[in-house]
Amino acid sequence: MPIAILLVDEHRLCRQGVRALLEAEEGMEVVGEAGDGRLAINLAQAKNPDVVLIEIGLPGLNGVEATARIREACPDVKVVALSGQSDPGAVTAMLLSGASGFVLKQAGREDLISAIHSAVNGQTYLSPQIAGVVVDDLLRRSPRGVRAAAGLLTAREREVLQLLAEGHTSREIGGLLDISSRTVDTHRRRIMKKLQIRNLAGLVKFAVREGLTSPD
Repeated sequence: MPIAILLVDEHRLCRQGVRALLEAEEGMEVVGEAGDGRLAINLAQAKNPDVVLIEIGLPGLNGVEATARIREACPDVKVVALSGQSDPGAVTAMLLSGASGFVLKQAGREDLISAIHSAVNGQTYLSPQIAGVVVDDLLRRSPRGVRAAAGLLTAREREVLQLLAEGHTSREIGGLLDISSRTVDTHRRRIMKKLQIRNLAGLVKFAVREGLTSPD
């Protein structure tokens, strides 16, 4: 049986390139594609792939949150990040959310194939360029404070924080999450209070640092 893979990346051209690479590899099959985190969760449940290859900086629901939800809904599905982000905080956040590997987009084909096989075999794989940096980052963090966003904020608050950091208004966020703009404002006040952040710029910096959104 070939390894079934779900591709998740906002950019269609990137998905097409990775699909072509994987389908040229014996024993691998791409069973679906998604351009955002929410669709990725739905497809993971519907397709039950062996591995989900996912970008961190997805719109609406980032790869960190999507990974955690995929792992919760489909415990047997492995997740490997394939990303242009090499920030150790973002890599650490993915691993703590349940990812089995992290491969930089600028890495070679061998890295990606090795990461997929490692995930299927229950092992963790990191691109050599980031492995040492990530280990140092983990060692610096306290057990209780590895991911501040995960420990302090609810899942809904993390969603609101990401959308705020992406520049959406309270009305727009309410429409996306099917809640009132007043509820969005309440979430924003609670987020600021929990994180002790007083303005939107601070929230954006926090979201980027915690891997909740892309700096782009």
